[in-house]
Amino acid sequence: MSNVADVTNSDNTSTDAATEVAPSSYSTESTAPAAEAAPRAILSVSGAAVGRRKQAIARVRIAPGAGTYVVNGRTLEEYFPNKLHQQLINDPFTVLQLGGAYDVTARITGGGPSGQAGALRLAIARALNEIDRENNRATLKKAGFLTRDARVIERKKAGLKKARKAPQYSKR
Repeated sequence: MSNVADVTNSDNTSTDAATEVAPSSYSTESTAPAAEAAPRAILSVSGAAVGRRKQAIARVRIAPGAGTYVVNGRTLEEYFPNKLHQQLINDPFTVLQLGGAYDVTARITGGGPSGQAGALRLAIARALNEIDRENNRATLKKAGFLTRDARVIERKKAGLKKARKAPQYSKR
């Protein structure tokens, strides 16, 4: 019985030692993100960029301001009533913690709502990258906002109904 008690005690001491080490390493890690969470400096520089997605093309100018959006002469909520599209468009500002720091003026042509929202997000991310490459590029690149989505609709082929859909086959 004494052997079992010794094993249990030795396990508890090793567990306690591991528990004591973990909080100290955790506390040093928790202080580092607190320093990064400080509000970012907003540069008084404007930027412009072009973003494309499917058939949509978005030309964007961003300037320091109150965070207003003007898309083809309308507000963001009016032009993109879908909340998912609004969130998609705001993602570059959210990731960089710059919400409400820049005014966005955009001109969008072609495509549908989803393609236009994707094009606008790419254009905003490129403009933010242009403003401050040293601080913004790594974060935007890691989030995947600087990558252009090259997928477009495949063209219709001759003799087919759509790009790949063939007429029904009749054996006799």
